[in-house]
Amino acid sequence: MGVIRASGLHGYADLVTELGCDPDPLLRGAGVRPGDAGDHETFISYRSLVLAVETGARATGVPDFGRRLATRQGIEILGPVGVAARTASTMGEALQVFTTYLAAYSPSIEVSLTPDPGPDRVFFEFRVVATDIPAHVHTTELSLGIALDIFRFLRGDDYTPLEVHLDHSALDDLDSYRAFYGCPARFDAPRSGFVMRTTDLARPLAGDSQANQVLLRYLEVLTETSEPGVAPPVRRLVRQLLPTGAVTMDLVARQLALHPKTLQRRLGEEGTTFGAVVEEQRRDLAVHYLRDTELGLTAVARELGYAEQSVLSRSCRRWFGVGPAALRLRLREAAVEG
Repeated sequence: MGVIRASGLHGYADLVTELGCDPDPLLRGAGVRPGDAGDHETFISYRSLVLAVETGARATGVPDFGRRLATRQGIEILGPVGVAARTASTMGEALQVFTTYLAAYSPSIEVSLTPDPGPDRVFFEFRVVATDIPAHVHTTELSLGIALDIFRFLRGDDYTPLEVHLDHSALDDLDSYRAFYGCPARFDAPRSGFVMRTTDLARPLAGDSQANQVLLRYLEVLTETSEPGVAPPVRRLVRQLLPTGAVTMDLVARQLALHPKTLQRRLGEEGTTFGAVVEEQRRDLAVHYLRDTELGLTAVARELGYAEQSVLSRSCRRWFGVGPAALRLRLREAAVEG
């Protein structure tokens, strides 16, 4: 189960309401607290976002639900990733920000640029790397709609790609797709994304090189891409997935497009194991929650991915020699003294 920032549901409640339905039951049914929808600082599971979008489409009965939601979103939902892109000096540099740092918004999705058959053509691909999610045709159309809005934000409202490719059948009449994307649509394609002109990538933007460099350094820290090896992204994914209670090596390996044995071997080459990474993240988070927050012990256990508080108690005794209540007192006394 992957995660995504809840800003991916920005505008959802208003759209569903305008279409005559109550968004709150749909959000709760998808595992999203209504107050979290649209909040950039909150992570939700990617499965929850898909369920919210797809059930929203079914409840409202509109075939272009994902595309309608896309018109209510834009580069701002990406937070610092979007700011870094819009301060780049060329379209190509902006797209490179997305391909490198999109994990700061969601490690569940990826984008890439690859050569496309034919002269002066590249393919901008959007793909979901989260696993165990239901059919997500409206979510894909939402994501491509947001990508197109970002292209137009960077290049101008009249920008259109050469083609849009969708890995599912048409949900609506072809004219509606052409009107929305501004170009011919190809359905049941092997991958989803846009065919673009290579020359588009070289077009200059009104960039800010100083701000761009500051933001890229920040994103490097945020995503740990400045560290070599596979352990940093594993740590990041484990930290994000712990509250879901679904942290397994198979799941993390799939998120990184690796075979579990390959992941195990590469972690071993870096002097650690998957179990050690999970233990390290739980221990560090336990210190943070007990020292720096007022979360109750049951809530702390849940944030660490434990089903019961008793497991937290045993872990704290193993790590620190005392239970969580005593550890909280010790840590806070040390903080005051230090």
